[in-house]
Amino acid sequence: MFALLKNAFQVKDIRNRIFFTLGMLIVFRIGTHITVPGVNAGAIQNLASIGLFSLLNTFGGGALSQYSIFAMGVSPYITSSIVIQLLQMDIIPKFTEWSKQGEVGRRKLNQATKYLAVVLAFVQSIGISIGFNQLSNLGLVRNPGLETYLMIALIMTAGSMLVIFIGDAITMNGIGNGTSLIIFSGIVARIPADLITFYEDRFVNSSELTTNIIFTVALLVAMLLVVIFVVYIQQAERRIPVQYSKRATGSNQAAHLPLKINSAGVIPVIFASSFMMTPQTILGFFAANHSEATWYQVVNTLVNFREPIGAAIYTILIVVFTYFYALIQINPEKMAENLQKSGAYIPSVRPGRGTEEYITSLLMRLSTVGAVFLGLIALLPIVASALWNLPDSLALGGTSLLIVIGTALDTARQIEGRMVKRNYQGFIQK
Repeated sequence: MFALLKNAFQVKDIRNRIFFTLGMLIVFRIGTHITVPGVNAGAIQNLASIGLFSLLNTFGGGALSQYSIFAMGVSPYITSSIVIQLLQMDIIPKFTEWSKQGEVGRRKLNQATKYLAVVLAFVQSIGISIGFNQLSNLGLVRNPGLETYLMIALIMTAGSMLVIFIGDAITMNGIGNGTSLIIFSGIVARIPADLITFYEDRFVNSSELTTNIIFTVALLVAMLLVVIFVVYIQQAERRIPVQYSKRATGSNQAAHLPLKINSAGVIPVIFASSFMMTPQTILGFFAANHSEATWYQVVNTLVNFREPIGAAIYTILIVVFTYFYALIQINPEKMAENLQKSGAYIPSVRPGRGTEEYITSLLMRLSTVGAVFLGLIALLPIVASALWNLPDSLALGGTSLLIVIGTALDTARQIEGRMVKRNYQGFIQK
């Protein structure tokens, strides 16, 4: 990793992209400390034990803990992306048509995603402001009223769209996926505070020093093993042998088509977490008058990942989105079509429809392993948190760990790819 960064900084274009990425992330981190006007930021600390707060704080890059202008983060955009991708599946014909138009269609869909994200950000801002204001003992909103809530919602919506703009700018002009890097930066920035909290709970405010030392060492070892396991699975791939015909190359050439075990990456975890936020946001509108109602308690239990049934639903969503996004990320139909056009075929598999069915079958089997892996990593810390009464930051540790490792590996691959591309360009010029 250090050798890769050293070589990357020696290339002017890559160095400029890295500095641009760091600059945009610094702008984002500054924005996370600008509190929304009319809000008592100190009151938000009373809500740290609520599952919705932890999820929003994680995907807002830690901005919710200050109730800042960036408190919504990229979560509305992620939820909007889920909805638009679902609508492309022959639900709205126009979206289906755009999905087949290449780059032009992609831009139209991206524009529709941003429009929907504005609406979701506005609704979510009002929902969490009303809900959190009712739940906080000190009063989150200083002068509750329609005008105040609308002002807060407009500011937070504008902040969310600015965060989305920063993410797009990083993706276009920087290194890595901007949306993932924003979440990554928030998670990394919270690590020192989480370590201090853990130290105070286990060593300062506790008399069982020996037991806590043993527990801490065991926790560190477990985390190290999990990191090694995550990296191994994230890098693992199945190589499908591919043969090129003589017509295409002049001679029979063998190659391989790599399919990752977890081809969906960390996107299913992000999607599932965002999906859990939406009903919790809606519940915020009913918290004042219906918090004791049976239906409210039932729904709140279903969408709270700290509850067993909520954790189970969260895991099921991760599994479902793993299959869904894997088929979007690797389109078997287009892959079979591209192989046929390039004069390539998979040995013992018929070109065209047969190749498509073979790739689909193989992708589903690999995604089964990937889905179990993602669900296990996301669920284990939640179970451990419930058993040993760990803080919510550690309960979301599996989700955070997947995002951090996945984003780091993806960024490293992009740097390597740009360096290889530059070497090829230099070779051609010579």
